[in-house]
Parts: sequence; C-alpha cells; structure tokens
Amino acid sequence: MKIEIKKIRSLGLLLFLGFLSHNTLIAQEKKMPVEKKWWKEAVVYQIYPHSFKDSDGDGVGDLKGIISKLDYIKSLGIDVVWLNPIYDSPNADNGYDISDYQAIMKEFGTMQDFDALLKGMHKRGLKLVMDLVVNHSSDEHKWFQESRKSRDNPYRDYYHWWPAEQGKPAFRPGSFEADGSGWRYDKTTDAYYLHYFSYKQPDLNWENPKLRQEIYSMMNWWFKKGIDGFRMDVIPFIGKDTSFPVITQEELDKKYEGRWDIYFASGKNLHSYLQEMNKEVLSKYDVMSVAEGAGMTKATALNFVDADRKELNMGYHFDGVSLGYLPGYFKKMNPKWSLVDFKKIYSDWDAVYDEKGWGTVYLGNHDQPRMTSRWGNDSPQFRELSSKMLTTFLLSMKGTPYYYNGDEIGMVNAKFDKIEDYRDIETLAEYQRLKNTGGDLKQFIEDQKTGGARDNGRTPFQWDATKNAGFSKAAPWLNVNKNYKTLNEAAQEKDPNSVLNYFRKMVKLRKNNPVLVYGKYTLLDKDNPNVYAYARELDGKKFIVLLNFSDTDAPYNIGFSTLKSKIILGNYKSWKGIKANILQPYEAQIIELK
Repeated sequence: MKIEIKKIRSLGLLLFLGFLSHNTLIAQEKKMPVEKKWWKEAVVYQIYPHSFKDSDGDGVGDLKGIISKLDYIKSLGIDVVWLNPIYDSPNADNGYDISDYQAIMKEFGTMQDFDALLKGMHKRGLKLVMDLVVNHSSDEHKWFQESRKSRDNPYRDYYHWWPAEQGKPAFRPGSFEADGSGWRYDKTTDAYYLHYFSYKQPDLNWENPKLRQEIYSMMNWWFKKGIDGFRMDVIPFIGKDTSFPVITQEELDKKYEGRWDIYFASGKNLHSYLQEMNKEVLSKYDVMSVAEGAGMTKATALNFVDADRKELNMGYHFDGVSLGYLPGYFKKMNPKWSLVDFKKIYSDWDAVYDEKGWGTVYLGNHDQPRMTSRWGNDSPQFRELSSKMLTTFLLSMKGTPYYYNGDEIGMVNAKFDKIEDYRDIETLAEYQRLKNTGGDLKQFIEDQKTGGARDNGRTPFQWDATKNAGFSKAAPWLNVNKNYKTLNEAAQEKDPNSVLNYFRKMVKLRKNNPVLVYGKYTLLDKDNPNVYAYARELDGKKFIVLLNFSDTDAPYNIGFSTLKSKIILGNYKSWKGIKANILQPYEAQIIELK
C-alpha cells in the first residue's frame, strides 16, 4: 500500500507543531507560578470579643481576657486573628455601630490594653486583623451628631440625606428594622437619612472626598500602630447612586437576580474608591485585606481581588452559607439541603480563581449559626465526628480558611426557647415584625434553633466545667450553652482524640503540605448525594479528600483505586473505606495517592 510522501510530511509537521504548542504551554505555566503570600498560607482564627473571655467580672469579654488566652490561641497553630470590632460604640449592633474609630469600647478595656494585646500576639508570631466598618457609623458618632444639626453643617455631606419636601425617598430596605425601611425621618432638619442596617447605623457618604480622607487617615493610624490587616464589613455597599432612583421589582429581578445585596454592591464608583484606598493606604504596608463580599457574585469577584486591579487581596462570598434557607422565611433551614448543590457552589467558586485572585473558605462566623449544628450533626452520637469532618473540609480546600472561635471544640447552637434569651438586633427586629403582622411567633423561635439566629454563634466560649463555663464570674451578657459541663476546652485538652486536638492536627497537616494551600482542586464523584470527594495536586504530589456528610455508611466512586495509597489523617480510629470504597457516618479521610 503506497502512502504519499506529502501526507507523511504534513502529519510530521502537525505533530511537531503540537509538540511545540504543548511545551509552550508548559513554559508559560512555569513563567506564571502562583504568587506565594503569607496571607494565602495563613489559617485565620476569628475572635468574637464579647464572648471569648471576661477578665474583670462584668459578664462581657474583653481585651485582657484575650491576652490571658494568647498561649492557647498560639497552641492552635493558627497564624492570624481576626478580631470583631472593639472600637468605641453604644453597642446597638454589638460594635458594628462605631462612635469613635480611634478609641476602645469601655467594656473591652483601654488603648493600653490593645497595645499589650498586639505586642503579645506579635511576640508569639501571630498577626492581628481588625474589623473595618466604614459603610456606616453609629448615629452617636460626632460626624453624625454634627450632620443632623443643620442642612448647611460642614458634616452634612458625610451622610446621605433626603429633604422631606421632595416627598418620601424611593424604598431601600433596612435589614434590622421591624418596618423594613432603610430611611429614617429626622425632624431636626425635616429630612430622611439612609441606613441599610439599623437606624442607629447611618450610611456614610463615600461620594464626599473629605469623608474618604478621614477614613484613609484612620486606617493609616491603625497600620502605624502595627496591625496586620483589615476585614472590611459590607465594603461592596459603599458605592451608591446618590440620586436614589426608584427600583422596580422587575428591574431588581432582571438586573440583580431579585436581590438587593447585588444591587447595593453594584455602585458605579465602588471600585474607584477601593483603588483609591489601595493607593492611599493598603499599598504602603505588607498587610492583608478581605472584603465581606455581600452582593459579590462569581461574575464580579475578580473586580475586587485581581491583583492587577490594585484593590483587595480576598473576598468571601455568601453563596455557601446561604444554601438551604427556605424562601419567604427568616433564615429557616431546609433540613434536606443538597450536598450536590453544596459541592457545586464551592467548586464553581474555586474555578473563579483558577488564573487570578485568591479565594476564601468558611462555614461559620459571628453572623451564622454554629457550623456543626448547621452543616454537620449536633446529636451526642455524631457531634464530634461531624465537627472533625467539617474541619477537614475547611482546612483541605484551596483558599484562605477562616475558622470561628469555639468551632475548634465543636460548640453547637444554644437553641434558646424564648425571645427573652436573644440579644441580637436582627432576630429581635424580625420577631417584632412578625408580632406586628400576626405571624407565628412560636414557630419562629423553633426555626431559630437550627436556622440563622446569630446568637447561636455568639454564646460565651466554653473554657471549662465551672460556673458560666469559665468565661466569667458574673452572669454573661448572653447565656452560656447548657452543655458546657461536658463540652469544654479543658476536657478536650486531656483527650488526644478530641475535636480540639484533631483541629490542631489538621492545621499542622495543611502547613506541612503546600499542596493543600496552592494545589489544584478537582471535584470527584460529582453527583454523589452523601460524599464530597476531591483531589488536591501540586508538583507531583496528590491528595484525595473524602468526606461523608451523612449519618449512614456511604459508598463512593472516584474513578480509580486507592488500595496502594496511605490515609494520612482521618476522624475514625479504624478505616475501611480505602478497601471497600465506603465511608462510615460523617467520616473524613485524607489519602496520599501513590
């Protein structure tokens, strides 16, 4: 059979070009490695100061209390502490209503206490990230006190005002208000002011360059004190259309998926403000910046964190923690939420940062119920196993992990039985709204036991089995969970198999294996309704992570054998899954593939 010479030559040329193309891609990959940064490799531990440790017996956590526990914090192996707001505040929203950005709330201590805390952390190799709340201030801030005095006051334009003679402004929702309105009438100047949250939290007017310079000056002041970064509260909301046009439901549905948070995060000047902030402040220091990404979507995420844009380092999304809430209810959970949907959310978000930017991962914080109650199983039989399983997930995913204080010992929802036990402004406002409209108050309380009541995550840290869980000698500002006598840090210190010591092992594993930080993520067994399986791969090293999110044995199929491989960490004392392709209830395994 005769073959034409020309065809052979053509085939050879194609193979040669393919070889060149393949090697060009490899070369390009080598030229563009992932840029290593300390904040990418860090494990962030969030401390809610109201509830961490009380040193002076007033029932409220404080800075000296945190100082007393610095050795414990260091022992966790974490790198960064994110501290919720400690600035001076009347506490309408537990410190997220700031009356003085350069003073410390009296309940927390003094600026000298803060300096001692920062020094103690840096001495132990820990970094401190503060909470930056600059979408709004307290209505007791001197700026607002001046702003409301007269229409021609120099501070008037530090906030958003609407003259009453122009009629009521177009509706904007106020999250913490029983009437749902984000505008509040102030009779002193016959005008309305804007507040996306409580009426005690008027929104700052970022259109005013004087206001922006005040904020940048304040940020520089904290950085010069030596802090290591800012977590930026609802920062996407700072850009606003100050004409405040009428927004129809049709427009909201069409342009913003029917969501006000996406509308709030779509301001035309938002990114110019963040770029200015980077130039004036962030670029001057080796610090980390993270956006609380309210309203941030997969399509807009890189606008915040693409390094070439010179804005922020990271943002965290709400898609994961929003999964499973029933529509039309106040944070009522569907107990049959889908793990397949859960996997898709985290896989899709991982893909956002394939080439640029950097992601985060979290399952709980001060605004969420306890992660073990929400995503695991807080029954006595499965609490420890499911808590360890969730820790495995958080610390084996790509992106900087954010871990909330108390989750390392597997704290669970308090499940209060009456509204009088709650302190959170959001829960109380929703209860009042239901009461005003004849809603089912009994069912509301039941829903908050597993759903989104923020106080579930804010109960005092359970240090030991003594009165008030060792948190305070006085009655705490918020009731301690009744299970503190058996679930506490002191008991777990003595148990090598405790949730606490598993957390430490998992942190150490992540730190010793860059593949868990920078490695490629690949979802496996995508449609499995009970098992979340994925691979992490870097420089020839490959880990397989297997997580059973159910209370029964669960089979899995990852498409290849792991018989010759080694389980390097798991939450059971004995493992059968590597042989039988089956996981025990809430089992977690990390396998190093051979």
